Amino acid sequence: MSKKKVYLENAKRKTSIAKAALKQDGTGRITINHVPYGLIPELIYREKVQELVDLIGPDNLKDIDISVTVVGGGRMSQISAARTAIARVFTDYRKSSALRAKLVYYDRTLLSGDARHTEPKKYGGRSARSRKQKSYR
Repeated sequence: MSKKKVYLENAKRKTSIAKAALKQDGTGRITINHVPYGLIPELIYREKVQELVDLIGPDNLKDIDISVTVVGGGRMSQISAARTAIARVFTDYRKSSALRAKLVYYDRTLLSGDARHTEPKKYGGRSARSRKQKSYR
């Protein structure tokens, strides 16, 4: 009996961390926090994952299962982290330079991540840039 290899990848976006696991001999199922991506209630989040599936090609996904667990952050950053994790784990599984180039050409953050973070709060104000108003009289 041959052991099937499991591919693991991580991705971050803002404060969200996504962990993706790709299992061979699957049925083409992609789940995010144990919910199939087609059943995500918000349309914009579902479409974000669907565009990645369309880029990869549904026929390439029919024999594998991808399970993503996301913690932290808001919903949009969780979906962005999940997209990056799915793209990374699939390119690690296929090892196709053509697919890698296609994903980078479409959206560079699918493989490299997004380096933007919120600026830390400083003293003297209520946020990173705002300050207490100065009064001269």
